[in-house]
Amino acid sequence: MVITIDNTNVEVLEGETLLEVARRAGYTIPSLCYAKGARHKSSCMVCAVKNCSTGQIIPSCTTTPVGGMQIETDSEEVRLVRTLSLELLLSDHRADCEAPCTLVCPQGLDIERMLGYYDADRKKEAYDTLAAAFSLPEIACDNCKAPCEKACRRGTVDEPVSIRVIIREVAGMADAESAAMEMSFPKPDKKAFLSRLGRFTEKERTFLKVNIHSASNCLHCACSGRGDCKLRYYSTLQGIKRSRYEASSALPAMTKIHIVGNLWYEQAKCIRCGLCVYNSENGFTFRDRGFGMQVVLPEENRKNIKEELAELCPTGALYRI
Repeated sequence: MVITIDNTNVEVLEGETLLEVARRAGYTIPSLCYAKGARHKSSCMVCAVKNCSTGQIIPSCTTTPVGGMQIETDSEEVRLVRTLSLELLLSDHRADCEAPCTLVCPQGLDIERMLGYYDADRKKEAYDTLAAAFSLPEIACDNCKAPCEKACRRGTVDEPVSIRVIIREVAGMADAESAAMEMSFPKPDKKAFLSRLGRFTEKERTFLKVNIHSASNCLHCACSGRGDCKLRYYSTLQGIKRSRYEASSALPAMTKIHIVGNLWYEQAKCIRCGLCVYNSENGFTFRDRGFGMQVVLPEENRKNIKEELAELCPTGALYRI
């Protein structure tokens, strides 16, 4: 069987979906609720294409090709549908890709990463992160107006983290100097999409004030799963810098649930694609329906979850650390 994709004839192999046909032929179509070889159902419409034979916009990840189909994958209309779909998903995704402190640091220091090492008592790695941005033993904080502390999300809960004090402490660890200057760490891409957590509710501020404590007092609000986040990647490709919609999720931000081993789950980042539900036996499941639907893990099902499930999650909702 042959179909037409962007005015080119393409042969369809048995059992392929439209998305699989197009990708095999070299066409780039984004997708979030699809993963190769995994059970899935269409939900996100990020893989939308147009069937010019009928005039319909269809999800390519679950559509079975029909002989004579004429498919558009990159028209202005198709790109608009994908952009709108992404923006709607982003409005229900409460997270910050990067910590505000890191974004405003004039030296490009990954402050949240450094504080993460500091809180884990991994002082050598904290020093190496600092050395990647500063020419130690000199630091650039003495004459800085500390935009990092002004941007610190902890300051909206009680008091901002004393970032400069910690930087000076880490910089003074002379026993950590080995090969530090050779190391480098990825810095936030200012051109990439940066999600918007929004303001904490009063209930969230109370929860965070009572429950989140560490040596630095940092909330660690950067997304731990941002490195593999398809939602951010495709939003960046579509030219989305910020969602046009305010955050609509009622789920509590930064509530991190330990699943098993190194696997964690943050429900507020979930776009309810269902990949973790369809590909875990007696594991994750849906609760409620419609707009209020949530992906949850009953306590008795926790033992059935494997860390590898994180590889299917298209956002930072399910991740390994």
